[in-house]
Amino acid sequence: MNISKRRLLQSTAALAVPGTAIKALAAGVSAASSGTNPGAWPTKPVRLLVGFPRDSAPDIAARAIAAPLSALLGQQVLVENKPGASGNIVADEVAKARDDHTFGALINGNMTIAKLLNPSMPFDPETDFSPVGLVGTAPLVFVTSAQAVGSSPEDLLLWIRQISTTGKYGTPGSGTVGHLGMELLKMHAGIFAKHEPFNSNPQVVDALLAKRIHMALLPPGLALPHVRSGKLKAIAVTSPERSPLAEGVPTLRDIGVHGAEIEIWTALAGPATTPEAVSAKLNAALTKVLQSPAVAEALFKSGWQPRAGAQIDMARRIRKDTSRLGGVIIVRGIKEG
Repeated sequence: MNISKRRLLQSTAALAVPGTAIKALAAGVSAASSGTNPGAWPTKPVRLLVGFPRDSAPDIAARAIAAPLSALLGQQVLVENKPGASGNIVADEVAKARDDHTFGALINGNMTIAKLLNPSMPFDPETDFSPVGLVGTAPLVFVTSAQAVGSSPEDLLLWIRQISTTGKYGTPGSGTVGHLGMELLKMHAGIFAKHEPFNSNPQVVDALLAKRIHMALLPPGLALPHVRSGKLKAIAVTSPERSPLAEGVPTLRDIGVHGAEIEIWTALAGPATTPEAVSAKLNAALTKVLQSPAVAEALFKSGWQPRAGAQIDMARRIRKDTSRLGGVIIVRGIKEG
């Protein structure tokens, strides 16, 4: 059994153990490896690294919380953009940081499946991060082009099944959440569409509008304007519950598809060596910030649903996503694009 498959099976087993958390992996070394006094932390400005360009969704989320976090912590939280490799350049820098003042606003892929997609990745999401907490989540919207026959979600899903292997779905690249989410959906919904990778979600939208592909999973902000104009048709959202980011759109469960739930998310994380007390203090500050109506509104407008929560909840989400998406990677033999 290869290492990636063994890790996936171990992660799946850990889901059933109450209280199991990724934090526990580094608990024994965190305090010993740092000279930081958690009670006095932070003692200098906190770096918040973002692996995507200015005005990208993770960047907007980071900047929405930076100023109020600065006020609560008594030190500036400085957002630094270092785009590249789908955020994995920043993830690697965060994993190797040792000053207890460097954190990242990381996305699903960075904190879950990076090593499974690319065994040569220089960091390991399972062991190299100390998750602080979620910032925001969003569903993906399962949409079809206007050529789809039917108006109800059930009719549209039936049409997709009927076009069988002639159907095509678009994604912003191999190994992206949109790709893995569609393969997961295919497994559970009786869909046999072929993958057409593009370089970005806007290109996927263009292909849908031109009717060159039949379906895709898209962020609500990209999908819904075209759904409202009648140029695309919405089937369902991939979140476990209906989302205020996509009002009126049912869930996959609502239309009889179970086991394909997935969300995109961004979260704060530090290196595994971060002292527990520091992570807890930052989590408490983040929780308070996310409860601010002004911050919640800023996140919502940029396509995020605020998700304050405990560190243990963040760790459980990481394990669940790693297990579910890792299974897709192994079964389908998917590699990073």
